[in-house]
Amino acid sequence: MRRIAIVGAGQAGLQLALGLRAEGYEVTVVSARTAEEIRAGRVLSTQVMFGPALALERAAGLNLWEEQAPRIDGLDLCFAAEPGIPSLSFSTSFDGAAQSVDQRMKMARWLELFEERGGRVEHRAVPADGLGALAAEYDLTLVAAGRGDLAEVFTRDERHSPFDAPRRVLACVYLHGVTPAERPADAVGPRMRVLTSRGAGECIVMPALTMSGPCDILLWEAAPGGPYDCWQDRPGAEALTGRSLELMRTHAPWEYERFAAAKPTDAQATLFGSITPTVRHPVAEVGPGSYVLGMADTVVVNDPIAGQGANNAAHCAASYLRSILDHGEQPFDRPWMQGAFAAFWERARHSSAFSNLMLEPPEYVARALDAASRHPEVAHRLAGVYVDPFDAPEWIMDPERTAAYLAAVGQP
Repeated sequence: MRRIAIVGAGQAGLQLALGLRAEGYEVTVVSARTAEEIRAGRVLSTQVMFGPALALERAAGLNLWEEQAPRIDGLDLCFAAEPGIPSLSFSTSFDGAAQSVDQRMKMARWLELFEERGGRVEHRAVPADGLGALAAEYDLTLVAAGRGDLAEVFTRDERHSPFDAPRRVLACVYLHGVTPAERPADAVGPRMRVLTSRGAGECIVMPALTMSGPCDILLWEAAPGGPYDCWQDRPGAEALTGRSLELMRTHAPWEYERFAAAKPTDAQATLFGSITPTVRHPVAEVGPGSYVLGMADTVVVNDPIAGQGANNAAHCAASYLRSILDHGEQPFDRPWMQGAFAAFWERARHSSAFSNLMLEPPEYVARALDAASRHPEVAHRLAGVYVDPFDAPEWIMDPERTAAYLAAVGQP
């Protein structure tokens, strides 16, 4: 029986671990925290899982909250050229509903489920210099530990890493008591809302499920030095909520009343940080002739502006599972690791490029957004890139293709 170790108990690591257990593999997950500690800790992310990623969870029997989590029907986008004055907007549906589940409850339950299904869990931190000893014990060792210290063992791939510093400063809070936005007649649920203000950044609102029930996640994507960049003191949940209301009063007054009665879901419902989008080489040598393979945002990390992180993790787990099963009893050597990552990269390269594009959108993208506000077809296709980034290079990643497409739909 093949013995596999996975360092990290997040979306990618646990989804892969549970998939391997279902196929009879002997799997060990090394988690720095217990399920109880994960539940009691700070929120982990601002995840939105689009239809294709949810389908992977559904196929694996991991969609444990599908009936409780709000169905996110689509995307509302509003752009303000001047503070508080909307210049353009559109509302459109996704192809298949999205959902967001607080990863504290999700990862904690998946970790318990993994043990219930015969998986082995070691509760400890693994330092970078401890990977060699771990890899020596197993046929394959994967690192799914996110953007922490272990990511540094994988060297930066300059070809696909255009930024050397964060392009946004991030702050988020989970809230109860947000008044629902008015829905289009054809919407089957609430929509994710993206409010963009020139020079300030983005305010993104995502319906979600947390431990105390349905909620809304409010994410500030602040342009460094702009008016949204005001989180250096890392305020508590109540203070973050109050400061958010003041920002909305000035920059999105049409949203202010919806949030006037909002309260944090719990004291741990805040998250701060900044991310430098980075792609790393996926294989690291941790001992003479001994290698480990990186997963998901350990080796491909995107700013959350396009909501690709949790989706990339789910697709990485599914792709690596197929590669492992197809490999049979052959050794998991470096060429196999490179090939396994290459299969995942076929999707991840598009989501990475699209996320980077939205951080610094060129002028032709502004024309596409304007067209989306006038043509439902363009709006729907743009929302579709969030769901499935394979379509991005066909039109939105290239100014000539964008121009040709807009001309075809009658928008110069």
